[in-house]
Amino acid sequence: MSLEIIQASPQSTLQATPRTGMRHVGIPASGAADPVSHALGARLVGNDISCASIEITYGPFEAVFHCDAHISLAGAVSEAHITDKPVAFHETLKVRSGETLKLGHPATGLRTYVSVAGGFKGEVFASSTSTYLPAHLGGFDGRALKQGDMLAIGEASFPLPDEPLRTPSELQLPYTNAFALRATPGPDLPEHEAEIWARSFSATRRASRIGIELDGDFPAIEVKPNLPSAGILPGALQLPPQGRGFLLLPDCQTTGGYPHILQVNRSDRHLMGQIRPGDSVMFLKRTPDEAAADLKEKQELLLPWMPDFRL
Repeated sequence: MSLEIIQASPQSTLQATPRTGMRHVGIPASGAADPVSHALGARLVGNDISCASIEITYGPFEAVFHCDAHISLAGAVSEAHITDKPVAFHETLKVRSGETLKLGHPATGLRTYVSVAGGFKGEVFASSTSTYLPAHLGGFDGRALKQGDMLAIGEASFPLPDEPLRTPSELQLPYTNAFALRATPGPDLPEHEAEIWARSFSATRRASRIGIELDGDFPAIEVKPNLPSAGILPGALQLPPQGRGFLLLPDCQTTGGYPHILQVNRSDRHLMGQIRPGDSVMFLKRTPDEAAADLKEKQELLLPWMPDFRL
């Protein structure tokens, strides 16, 4: 049981759950840049969220199946066809051996997830199949997918129902070219700095799974020489010396010495994986208590459909 890559996007990788509890030894989390979309795709094909899916950055993408399979599409929506027949996102799809899946460029959003019942097999590192590109770990030989790659497909854990599953409409999150991310002040934001919460920033072309550069009018930060490195997490907004912000994503480093001015809250970090160059980003100020309440509210929204998923 396998899938053959005919055309891969600029960066298609196998991604599953993040690596947790490893940052103290310098191992980043990795995992899906948009974990909610990954989990929704897994749900539609009966997979545990630990099963690997293909994370496609922007497209196009084309692959041929060498087996019958049930698949799903989630995340950034594009034109999608199975052997020239248009197919929908957010529902269970049947693919026959020899049929081809084709995806175009999404109109908004950046990353699309292709899931298959049984999951894609890959190299497991630190209990996860997720690809960490900088160190060539996990996934398919630790690298991005390319033409000619053959991905093995695991056995489905249980039969899917005859009628296709569909993601509830309230969980089919729409993407635009403007993002408002709830965040709390970081340790290096001046206490009385308020302008950053009223400004909009623009994502530049300097972007990867490590992070996204943001251009705009950032506050002037007085930094002591030789600022010591400290632990850093995805969602941190750092301010390097050149004056542009850098918003960290799942493949980010585990420590950093640049000023840490904001922290995007767990409730909204999945949205960062859909920001593309040119999109606008603004930050909505939250206290720690408000951030906890936001997380609880979104978790309760997802819980009935995905009881095993945690943001």
